[in-house]
Amino acid sequence: MKIALGSDHAGFPLKEKIKQFLLKKGHEVVDFGTLSESPTDYPIYAKKVALAVSKGEVDKGILVCGTGIGMSIVANKFKGIRAALCLNEYMARMSRKHNNSNILCLGDRVVGEELAFSIVQAWLEASFEGGRHRKRLEIIEEIEKNRRTHGTP
Repeated sequence: MKIALGSDHAGFPLKEKIKQFLLKKGHEVVDFGTLSESPTDYPIYAKKVALAVSKGEVDKGILVCGTGIGMSIVANKFKGIRAALCLNEYMARMSRKHNNSNILCLGDRVVGEELAFSIVQAWLEASFEGGRHRKRLEIIEEIEKNRRTHGTP
């Protein structure tokens, strides 16, 4: 699987560990930065990853900042993106099974390394169940399609 990674300075240490975890599992990784712990702005990297996922250049994306909140807010601005901020394995599995999430958001200051690996693994192993959940995604897609420039449907 081809997975895009992105982080700001606060998420950089965990992003680097996740990168190694994914590579060991045989995944292809595209790292959109940041490349250090020097202060930077999370929207830059959320945008890069969200665009890559939205355009189909990668299969999925993982974003890491201090809490994961900022990354999820930015990523969900892009058409076709369903970014999920997950704090445990259950949330990760359900975000795939029920919401067909395509970007996982994590907080370096919120989850430890081992928990992050478990969350990533659960998210990658789960798949969309379809059925009644498909209808809900179609409603979301309709909202995206009809959204006016000022943000109201």
